[in-house]
Amino acid sequence: MQGILLAAGYGRRFDPSGQSSKLLARLPDGQIVAAQAARTLCAALPGSIAVIRPDQTALAAQLREAGCHILESSEAEGGMGSALAHAVRATSTAEGWLVALADMPWVPVAAIRAVAGAIDTPKRIAAAAFDGQRGHPVAFGAHWAPQLAALHGDRGARDLLRDADLLRVDIGSADVLRDIDLPAHLPR
Repeated sequence: MQGILLAAGYGRRFDPSGQSSKLLARLPDGQIVAAQAARTLCAALPGSIAVIRPDQTALAAQLREAGCHILESSEAEGGMGSALAHAVRATSTAEGWLVALADMPWVPVAAIRAVAGAIDTPKRIAAAAFDGQRGHPVAFGAHWAPQLAALHGDRGARDLLRDADLLRVDIGSADVLRDIDLPAHLPR
């Protein structure tokens, strides 16, 4: 299972001016948001890659130090779907892909392992869930490679998830639903 950390977003809701990056913001314990998400992903799936836009040197350094291989993608400027498609094409021999988001630093390692472990057939799609609500990460078996590799724009894999027989893996933690979109989402 290939881990993919999507870290190429612009975070315009966090700072419309573009002056500060939510992915480089600090959590109360001093950890960088994206680095914490990367450490957790790499603890569960060593050899994970992080997809970033070109010229994000500070973010690349944080993610590399956290254990991720870096995939700079000019395609990622087109949105989450484009970033994911590039990552899947770059790892086309994988038996499946687990997609995590860099603005979700609280996802437990156990959630990543449980979702990755739920991919028991090439056609399986699984996602973390809490109290019936789908969260992240989401994993895809190898069957989904052509559809994932063809994604574009900012919708990510939402259409695939909507139409597929999705296995929801209840994690027992609301942290699989918590992301950082606004400065108010950072705990004090």
